[in-house]
Amino acid sequence: MLRLEHIGIAVRQLEESNELFRKLLGEAHYKIETVESEHVSTSFFKVGETKIELLEATHPDSAIAKFIEKRGEGIHHLAFEVADIRAEIDRLEAEGFVPLNREPKRGADNKWVAFLHPKSTNGVLVELCQNID
Repeated sequence: MLRLEHIGIAVRQLEESNELFRKLLGEAHYKIETVESEHVSTSFFKVGETKIELLEATHPDSAIAKFIEKRGEGIHHLAFEVADIRAEIDRLEAEGFVPLNREPKRGADNKWVAFLHPKSTNGVLVELCQNID
């Protein structure tokens, strides 16, 4: 793993949360993006070398909507940048981690993404991400 790429935070209202984080961090978000396949709108803030990704559900059946319904707003996942996402999925699976998706999919911020099941990572949803070339 190369570095902590971002922390994903599930929010009910992206617009309100953008204002809250603007005040908290002293800077506005630099990007808003919708990921139709995941039924989510995202907003990114830069904090040093790491990003904060706010995630708002765009459909009641999305993973973010279900997360908020069950747990409320808060930290949804930790994302780690990797050099070769497929090799990293294989390595982690061999170490006993459980991938939620073996095949990476297109995510926000021009990344390939894959997730590890929280039951295999002490209750933390872990995202692997690699820049799309």
